[in-house]
Amino acid sequence: MDKHKNTKPEPKKKKKKNINHKIPPFLNSLCYIYLDVCISTFKTYTKTYQMAKSLNFMPFLFILASMSTISGCLGESAHPPVVKGAYYPSWFTTFPPSSINTSLFTHIFYAFLVPNNVTFKFDISDSTAVKLFNFTTTLRYGTPPVKTLYSIGGGDSDSGAFARMASKPSSRSVFINSTIEVARKYGFDGLDLDWESPRTPKEMEDLAHLFDDWRQAINKEAKDTHRPPLLLTAAVYFSVDFFLSNVRRSFPVPSIRRNLDWINAMCYDYHGAWSNITGPNAALFDPNSNINTIYGINSWINAGLPPKKIVMGLPLYGRSWKLKNPKVIGIGAEAIGPGPGDGVQTYSQIVKLKNEPDATVVYDVDTVSVYLAVGSSWIGYDDALTTTTKVGFAQALGLRGYFFWALSYDQKWEISSQASKSWVLDKSE
Repeated sequence: MDKHKNTKPEPKKKKKKNINHKIPPFLNSLCYIYLDVCISTFKTYTKTYQMAKSLNFMPFLFILASMSTISGCLGESAHPPVVKGAYYPSWFTTFPPSSINTSLFTHIFYAFLVPNNVTFKFDISDSTAVKLFNFTTTLRYGTPPVKTLYSIGGGDSDSGAFARMASKPSSRSVFINSTIEVARKYGFDGLDLDWESPRTPKEMEDLAHLFDDWRQAINKEAKDTHRPPLLLTAAVYFSVDFFLSNVRRSFPVPSIRRNLDWINAMCYDYHGAWSNITGPNAALFDPNSNINTIYGINSWINAGLPPKKIVMGLPLYGRSWKLKNPKVIGIGAEAIGPGPGDGVQTYSQIVKLKNEPDATVVYDVDTVSVYLAVGSSWIGYDDALTTTTKVGFAQALGLRGYFFWALSYDQKWEISSQASKSWVLDKSE
């Protein structure tokens, strides 16, 4: 079990409160001087900059300073157009595609389609066909339009079926041809594989072969039909290898580099009610563990994947626990089970809890995350400020962009809007 540094709460008050962290005065001064050199370049940051100062949220300021130097002082370097993505949960009947604010995104992923686990083809029902046409048509003619991809699989899909499909050239071919056929028939711009957890080194080898065959088929289809080639992406573990598993295996980076347009690194679900210890859902840093975004992203880069092929995942939800002792609320506090929402709360739900009179909101600088304690409930999440920090980190590293899981979880586009404004180094596709 990973150990986490506890943050001691202030004495209980009736109204909610923010807990600040003490920073050495010289560090504050140095950071403010460094930031002010180029801060005028970033008018969109003004409001968040003042928030960060009031909270002494120093990691945020360091990243902004780095970004300012890169963009405002040194000039922009060549970089592919940014990806501002989000996954669309197709099962949410109260959130149609027409509800999406397309000005905040460049790519929307339809979640999910699953192939037949015997034939490996897609059996699209009439009702699903209507949904697919509506999805692509609505977003293609949005103001502005966005590109659409459909995501194949999902966290609840049968990993064994993907393994069987990828193990033989013949079944790979059947699957690949069906994916391209569905994309073209329903007007998608690309394909996203969400086979999240290949279980063995052999399955990773087969995944490499799948990507090789897939790219070859996509390029051939584009040449034969005189159309732009379909995009090919994959949702993957936050780290290049499953270092927490008893079966160590790594993603096939050479094949990914050759064949995919980018990966969507799922930089969230680091901690949850499966453990009775509270922790951040999507820590940017962690001084006591490698379960954090900086470690994960750097592992991909160190393995040879160019930053321009990495899109960083951001959550629009939090993980919740029921505290064992409501008076002990820091990261690493003991819990006795899931909190509200059976362990998951969307950001819009969290906002309501934040407004309760006895709510305590803590910005944790060690992990660049937020947690909320109200009664016996504890929720670790990200808000507009921590998300902006992560977007800054992604730009400083030269990543391709970011994506959200998932659309409809935000509160009136609060986080999505701030993230979009915060990406200032490149133009969108």
